[in-house]
Amino acid sequence: METWALLAVGAAFMQNVRSALQKTLTGRVSVLGAAYARFIFAAPWAVLLFLGFSLVRGLGVPDMSASFFFWMPLGGLCQIAATLLLLHLFSLRNFAAGNTFMKTETVQAVLIGLVLLGDRVSPAAMTGIVVSLVGVLLLSRTSGLAGGIWSRATGVGLACGAIFALSGVAYRAAGLALEGDGGSFHHAAFTLACVTVLQTVVMTLYMRRRSPGEVGNVLAQWRIALPVGVSGMLASFCWFSAFALISAAHVKAVGQIELLFSYLTSRIVFGEKPGLVETIGMILVAVGIVVLVLNP
Repeated sequence: METWALLAVGAAFMQNVRSALQKTLTGRVSVLGAAYARFIFAAPWAVLLFLGFSLVRGLGVPDMSASFFFWMPLGGLCQIAATLLLLHLFSLRNFAAGNTFMKTETVQAVLIGLVLLGDRVSPAAMTGIVVSLVGVLLLSRTSGLAGGIWSRATGVGLACGAIFALSGVAYRAAGLALEGDGGSFHHAAFTLACVTVLQTVVMTLYMRRRSPGEVGNVLAQWRIALPVGVSGMLASFCWFSAFALISAAHVKAVGQIELLFSYLTSRIVFGEKPGLVETIGMILVAVGIVVLVLNP
């Protein structure tokens, strides 16, 4: 399997771990606080990762072009905005419909990557993306979906997917805007360190304004929140490294294997048995990913 595909699978796995750990926080802090934990407890580890990587390889700070200072904060701010939109989506009556349309993120990444970076996707790769998308939609199906197409939740879901897609494309552009002998992993580590520090500052200011006292509540839960930050940082490092090697659309499509991980977790850990539609959806996701990996 290609390096970028392995990184995407690793990112999806660690993201699934982070999500599972994050659920343990929801009974102790607010939903917004649980989202905040992924940033504030990831930033120190991201900085240490870059410093350690640089020390081992005898490297310094990569050369940054002017475009890095546009794409890096754009990606970080878009990720925050999409996360807040996702939290808003949770509160809407037609959440299931909106969540389903949010899954169009991968297809939207194809269009955004083509327009902004000129990233092209082969017909075979596009077939794999569409097949996996159909599987994702089956896994995310909801009764009464047709009636929710014109709902507010659908609009929020589509916007959320578009902003997440733009974030991925921006991260790829930021990594490509770095120069030097460090290579893609070094550049990914540097980009990640810059992004997580920026996100932590922005989210801290937002939290202090929106929910005074919640920052202290999150910090007080550091024993539980620390693994959330570590797993989130490792997931982001894998995402960023993969973005440096191939288009965000390819990476996001393979990353949909996270759904398979979550279903396996529910089956093995919680003894839940997926139905026929879920099984077909998982098969389609797997088939789409295989097609995509064999035809990048």
